[in-house]
Parts: sequence; C-alpha cells; structure tokens
Amino acid sequence: MTLNKKLLHYWKRLGSGFITGASDDDPSGITAYTIAGSRYGNSMLWTLLFTLPFMITFQEMSARIGALSGCGLTGNIKRHYPLALLVFVAGIIIVTNVLNVGANIYGMAGALNLLLPIPVEVLAIGLSAVVLIMSITLRYEQISRIFKWLAMSLFAYVFAFFLVQADWGDILTHTLIPTFHADREFLITLFAVVGTTLSPYLYFWQASEEAEDVRLNRPRLHVCKFRPVGSGEFKRIEWDVKVGMIFSNIISFFIMALTAATLYRAGAGNIETLRQAAEALQPLAGEYAYLLFTLGILGVGLLSIPVLAGSVGYVLSELMGWRGSLDKTFRQAREFYLAIILSVIAGLLIPFLGITPIQALFYTAVLNGLISPILILILLHMSQNPNIVGPHVTRPSGRWLGHIGLFIMLAGSIMVILS
Repeated sequence: MTLNKKLLHYWKRLGSGFITGASDDDPSGITAYTIAGSRYGNSMLWTLLFTLPFMITFQEMSARIGALSGCGLTGNIKRHYPLALLVFVAGIIIVTNVLNVGANIYGMAGALNLLLPIPVEVLAIGLSAVVLIMSITLRYEQISRIFKWLAMSLFAYVFAFFLVQADWGDILTHTLIPTFHADREFLITLFAVVGTTLSPYLYFWQASEEAEDVRLNRPRLHVCKFRPVGSGEFKRIEWDVKVGMIFSNIISFFIMALTAATLYRAGAGNIETLRQAAEALQPLAGEYAYLLFTLGILGVGLLSIPVLAGSVGYVLSELMGWRGSLDKTFRQAREFYLAIILSVIAGLLIPFLGITPIQALFYTAVLNGLISPILILILLHMSQNPNIVGPHVTRPSGRWLGHIGLFIMLAGSIMVILS
C-alpha cells in the first residue's frame, strides 16, 4: 500500500472521536487558552499533557455506551435511571450548551469583523443562518465529511506559532513540571482551562454520534438496550478517540504557547475579546499569524456550533421520545431540528442579558468545570452497567483514571465555589 493510500485509509477511519476532539477547541476553549497564555505565559501548558489520559478515558466510555446501546447518554439515563436524574442532567446540558452556542457565535462574529467591516450583530445572525442551513439540509455523512475538513483549520494555530520566536526551554519545562500560583485569579483560570478541556457536552455528542453510526449500519437495532459490537469496531472507536483527543490537546498547546510567546511577553494580558487578541498579534507576530489566528476561530466555530446545538437536539429528542437524527430530513425529524434552531436563537440573545461575549466564553469554560463531577459520576456508573454495555465494562485502569478525574474536578469545583 502506497503512502497516499495509507493516509487516505486512516483519514476515512477518522469519525466522531476526531470531530469531537476538534470541537473541544471551540471559541470558548480558544478564549480560555488565550487568557491563560496571555496572563500566565507557559505556566499552564502542563495541564494539556496532564488532562489527556482523562479525556481519552471519558470519551472512550461515552463512545462505548453509544455504540453498545444504540442511543446517547440521555436515552440511557431515561431507560435505566430515575426521572429526577434525567431532568436534572438534561437541564444542565441544555443551559450550558445554549450559553456556549451564543458565546461561540459572537466570538466568531467578532473575529470575522476584523476581515469584514460589517456590524458584529449582523455577522452573528449571518453565521447562525449558515450553521442552521448546513445542519438542516445536509445529511449525516455529508456533515461528518465537512466537519473533518473544518477540523483541519485548527492547524492554523500550529503554523502561526512557528511564525514567532518562542523559548523552547521554558515551554518544555512548563509542559513537564506543574506550576501553581496561590492567587484566586490563577486558580480560576486554571480551572477554566481544565473545565473546557474536559467539556461535558463532548460526552453527550460522542455517545450520540456513535449511536448514529450504529443505527445507520444496523437499522433494525432496538435502541437503549445492549447489543454486541465486533472487536474490529471497538478497535476503530478506541483509535478514533485517541487520535481525536491527542489532536485536540496538541492544538490547545500551540494556542497557549503562541499567546504566551506574544501577548504575555508584550505585557498584553488584559484581553477583553478574541478580536483584541487577534489584533494584538498583528504587530507582535506579523500579518500572517494574525490572519491564521482569526481563520482558526472561524473554522472551529463552524464546527463547534452544530456540535453544541446538535447535542441539545439529541438530548431533547431522547428526553421527549422524538425522532432525532442528523441523517433524517426536517420533515422526518421536525422536533429535533426545531430544538437545534431554538438553541441557536436563544444563544443569539446572550448580549441582551448584559453578558459580554468574552465573559460568556470564559465563564462557560468555568461552568463546564463545575458540572463535570456530576456528569463524570453518571458516566462512570453507566460504563459499568451491564444493561447498557453488557460484558464490555470499563477496564480497571480506565476506572482508576475515571475516579481520579472525578476527584480532581470535584476538588476544583469546591475550590472555585469557596474562593
């Protein structure tokens, strides 16, 4: 097999794990990494190496649950757990995702405003329309292919980084050796970075997309009930998740290192918008780095908003018993698509609540961290439930990592609440 054929083979094998990893670097994530890099330099680079095993563990659990049961996390909670837990979890995901959708839309619009002299509000409406048209008119396989190519736009941050002079010794030191500062702002920023890296909505999207794949291949499958999956499919899922999470954290690493090498070094740590971050890069890193930073925001925004809104659609569909699928037409899954449309419209109203886009972007990262312990605990239990995964329970190493991750996020949540 030639090199080109091998690359094409591996590219085709990439699926929801790779897309999920890329969507983790959404404008909310970019904001958290930019704030961390511009205010604290390379001090938080170690978090991206530290969180990687937990990301892989939680996403593999989610993927297995979706593949083995044929439905997402909400559907499984509805079938196997108390109603109160179902309503609570669904409410959390819907609220945080709507906030995240709005924050990402305005983050994208602010970045695009640098290139097009059109009011941000008009750009936000236009971008929302593009996302909704794409989500409603295209089928699942088409959307999946587009998402994979949009994910490649994140390499803009790698290219931008190599346009600036960086202290590799300092980068390596802070990547391998954890750094802490005993002040409230540092700890909240640290928690936001970890929270956005381990975003809970990724668990729901991953499980729903794996279930989507299963239903397309086995249309007669009775969902939310264990059905065996071949070992080859398990290997593909695990490989896809690992590639996606490694890709995600590599991109996050370069975003933080880029802003540390430019904004932090220049003392430009008080960034209020992603637009300001991009503008500040122009004199520090040059025209190309500035354009790459801006284009990266646009590319991943077009990927992440359908993922966030789609997660709301899947959650509500499984909660209410609607037919929910990106492979169905609007007429076939009307309620599912209406939920996506309404979540985007609700997100557009965020500025009218007196919340600035940068506040929404940063604090959704903090909020993701605060709700993580609850959703991780549910995920751990579901991954051991034989009614959902049959004999394919999580391996002991995965359970240990999962419980350590739960403890870390719980301790961090308590720290933020008390600070």
